[in-house]
Amino acid sequence: MNIRKLYGLVVMVCVVLLSGCPKGNSEYNAGANAETLSDYDTALDHYNKALQTSPNNTEYRLRAARARFEAGQWHVDQGRRLRNQGNLELALAEFRKAQMIDPSSAVAQQEVQATMDMIAAKQGQGQGTTQNAAPSGQNPEEPKLMAGPPQLMPMSRAPINMKATNDSKAVFEAIGKLAGLTVIFDPDFTARRISVELTNVTLEQALNISALQSKAFWRPVTANIIFVVPDQPQKRKDYEEEIVKTFYLHNTVLPQELTEIVTSIRQLLDLRRVQQINAQNAIVIRDTPDRVLLAGKIIDDIDKAKPEVVIQVAVMQARRDRMRNLGVTPPSSVTASFANPNTTTSSSSSSSSSSSGAATINQLIKDPTIFSNGYSVTLPGATASFLMTDTSTQIIDDPEIRVVDGQTAKLKVGDRVPVATGSFQAGIGVGSTGTGAGVVNPLVNTQFQYLDVGVNVDVTPRIHPDHEISMKVRVEVSSVTGETNIGGINQPIISQRSIEHDIRLKDGEVNILGGLIERTDQTTINGLPGLAKLPFFRYFFSSENVDHQENEVLIVLIPHIVRLPSLTAENLRSIASGTDTNAEVRLADEVMAPSNPLAQAAPGAQPAPAPATLPAATNPPTAQNTSLRFEPGTATLKAGETTTIGVVVQNVQDLYSIPMLLQFNPAVISIEDVRQGGFLSGGTQDVAIVERVDKERGQAIISATRMPNTPGVNGSGTLVGVVIKGLAPGNSQLSIVQVNAKDSQQRPIQVLTSEATVRVQ
Repeated sequence: MNIRKLYGLVVMVCVVLLSGCPKGNSEYNAGANAETLSDYDTALDHYNKALQTSPNNTEYRLRAARARFEAGQWHVDQGRRLRNQGNLELALAEFRKAQMIDPSSAVAQQEVQATMDMIAAKQGQGQGTTQNAAPSGQNPEEPKLMAGPPQLMPMSRAPINMKATNDSKAVFEAIGKLAGLTVIFDPDFTARRISVELTNVTLEQALNISALQSKAFWRPVTANIIFVVPDQPQKRKDYEEEIVKTFYLHNTVLPQELTEIVTSIRQLLDLRRVQQINAQNAIVIRDTPDRVLLAGKIIDDIDKAKPEVVIQVAVMQARRDRMRNLGVTPPSSVTASFANPNTTTSSSSSSSSSSSGAATINQLIKDPTIFSNGYSVTLPGATASFLMTDTSTQIIDDPEIRVVDGQTAKLKVGDRVPVATGSFQAGIGVGSTGTGAGVVNPLVNTQFQYLDVGVNVDVTPRIHPDHEISMKVRVEVSSVTGETNIGGINQPIISQRSIEHDIRLKDGEVNILGGLIERTDQTTINGLPGLAKLPFFRYFFSSENVDHQENEVLIVLIPHIVRLPSLTAENLRSIASGTDTNAEVRLADEVMAPSNPLAQAAPGAQPAPAPATLPAATNPPTAQNTSLRFEPGTATLKAGETTTIGVVVQNVQDLYSIPMLLQFNPAVISIEDVRQGGFLSGGTQDVAIVERVDKERGQAIISATRMPNTPGVNGSGTLVGVVIKGLAPGNSQLSIVQVNAKDSQQRPIQVLTSEATVRVQ
């Protein structure tokens, strides 16, 4: 019966012990093991379960937050890797999973949007820039204000072909009749004789060319009336219409940032009326539509959210001091004295006198009998020491800092230790008396200054678009290791380890800023010569003091980008901005004629790649496919040499014009000239050759067009000859990335393209 009771008592104790253990310990340990294996998804799941069992546990909450960040960052890295390999759909899934795990991750949201744009562009469904329409709040009964000056709406948008030498007024009126416009002139407009040759150009291009030759400018008065004015500064002030627009910025924080943007656009565009509104974080501009449009482009490029970075700082400091003092310190001196026989002592009621009882050296020499009178020997005591001191100190800190690009973040973890400081004031006299001058005692003024002791981190990051971070870092690890008495006040002894430098790391790169291992061994022996070296017995005749110090410091820095610089291709694209005197913009549809969209592209424009073939529904029937090829297909030359490669068309019917865009490697070769091939001319007709070469980007726009009102040509032959010059050793592909061939009825012709290889030795 007693055994059963004892067994039941043991079972009850076990149940109580098991129920007393925290339920989340097993989940927490499992999460820690998964985190060690870099399985952050599993670690986050276990930490969340542990946090559910103990919601008030701060350690569980911190571990879960950190695992959530690490899991989201891991999926972002996986998505980037898949996207670099071309797997956009799988990359998008990884980015969305990272966004779902850590909704606060702005970089995951940015990567999702960027990947979706890439998928849409790949499928030919590029998304345009979305304009956020702000609510106007305007009363419907109030008249609606015009958004800008009148827009030109001619009766005809057909390409203009005209060749004339006549009075400038007559030229403007002829162009107006072709487009169905009414042309009026300023009273101060002076007609001059000009010569124009317009071939397949738009209405705006024809007006601009005529105005350029006439030293004038034109402005629409209504949708079908234009006003021609002499191009003079005062006339532009009188007749150029202006608009007012307010730009609301979303990412500026300080008024200085808004002022910097206003100063930039004022100097770049020579704006006269621009005002910043700090209360609304806005900029109001009143100027011509072209200047306001350019200012809006610059503001949109600059007003970007600042990148952010999370910096993990791991600091470990271990210090151990051991001291041992063992042994007996023997006496180092012996005192001996001999009695003096001539010692006398006399005393009286009024005085007493005595002479020294110790014999001098002269007395010992003159009277050797003094040795028999007596002597005394004084032996000092020995000191036995049995002391052992062992001190161990370990500091481990693992803080995280989230900081905006260009700003300084400071982290201080530790204590504020008071250190006495003060000043000394000497005593001064305050007067004189019969006995002497009065003096004030010296005055000591003691003050205390507090020092930050612990882990102090100051970091200023600069995030680059290539996922690298430049940082100015200052890390200080200090601790109080002892005290010392100075002037009656105990002052702390502070051990300090500090590092300060500029570094550049990749996203997630682990860098050891400072690794220091310091060991100090000191041994001191104090004893009798000879006896202090005897084994074991030396501890009775000597003392040994051993002092051993170890100090290890390790500082590790790991940056993680949580918000990237959101720069798009539209932000990096250059736009035409007019002349130094007159800032203006040109719309894409104004600089591309309907039948020749590539011949007069704006400088710096990036034509979108078009498919090599166009819809067959609009093509005239052909027996065989029309194609373009290079002749020869492979060319070899030396740096500095030139060669000509022909662009040959095969099996074409009724070819009238053929604009094309060529792509090449600008570091290896360059296109120096374009020569007529003779196929389009047919041996009798003139052909308009238009070329524009961008040697920096490696692009060349070439257009060949027959004369107006002439039929197209059939067959095969060389269209143009491209003169290639070798620049540096290497290989370059010469390819036609866009072509828009048309027949005499302005219908597109289906064309297949090929590439050529140029080797520079």
